[in-house]
Amino acid sequence: MSGPVAVVEIACDESGFSGTNLLDPASPVIAHAAVDLTREEAATVLGTLRSRFNHRRTAEHKAHLLLRPGQPEAVAWFLDELAGRSTVHVVDKRDHVAGRVLDLLTGEPSYVDGTRLGRDRGRAVAVLRERGDVLAAFVAMTHLKHRRRPDRTAVDRFLALVPGVVAEGVPELAGVTRRGVVAVLDRLLDADPAVPPPLEPLVPALAETVLRWSDGGRSVVVVHDEQSALTRQRTAVLAATLAAAVSPAPPPLLGVRQVDSRRDPRVQVADLLAGWARSSAEAAA
Repeated sequence: MSGPVAVVEIACDESGFSGTNLLDPASPVIAHAAVDLTREEAATVLGTLRSRFNHRRTAEHKAHLLLRPGQPEAVAWFLDELAGRSTVHVVDKRDHVAGRVLDLLTGEPSYVDGTRLGRDRGRAVAVLRERGDVLAAFVAMTHLKHRRRPDRTAVDRFLALVPGVVAEGVPELAGVTRRGVVAVLDRLLDADPAVPPPLEPLVPALAETVLRWSDGGRSVVVVHDEQSALTRQRTAVLAATLAAAVSPAPPPLLGVRQVDSRRDPRVQVADLLAGWARSSAEAAA
């Protein structure tokens, strides 16, 4: 008879979240960080940054304090303190949008899309990510806030670009039709819980973070900075989808609790780590 399932609690935050403005060249990636520190351990890390590295005493530590010029020793110490106790997942936003074009329009959308459990879209994504006009048309078409029905002009603009993309090496889109596109948009307008939000990279980023911490053998409880993208319905569907995908392994995600980061030092540490990771990824691009 198997024993009780191990449970780990992680604190998470992101850097680079830009809402639906996913193609802003000034913010090309989103970094999602997680730590498994206790409150006391996190408070000690923040206290050392204040005293040893002359960080201002504020209600909340922000990444720009760690990343300001002349702080390499602080960064090195910080990363060393988190070794083995943290993870970072970086999402290229253009890759995310390109993947969503394929996920939503060429098969049944799933909350595992964009994670290691999703479909392999690598080759097609590599082509699509270079077509800024296609990505912009898709974003405009799927940005449905305050709308009651799909925007016909936006749909036409997107569909007019599809043949060119197919010719460039994305045959997966050859079967895309107006009827199919409108059907997907109608599902989004109806808030179909089975369809993941196309313009929210934070959702698959959280999923991938959970899968890394679960590692097929334990379940994860997430404490997260407040984010409008992580609604109760979305996190519940994400938890159920991940559980079904890995069964009979333990369910990866047990729950998500959102908190005010100013009141949880663990989330502040995750914010610092996410900010460092995003800055590093953008500098290397």
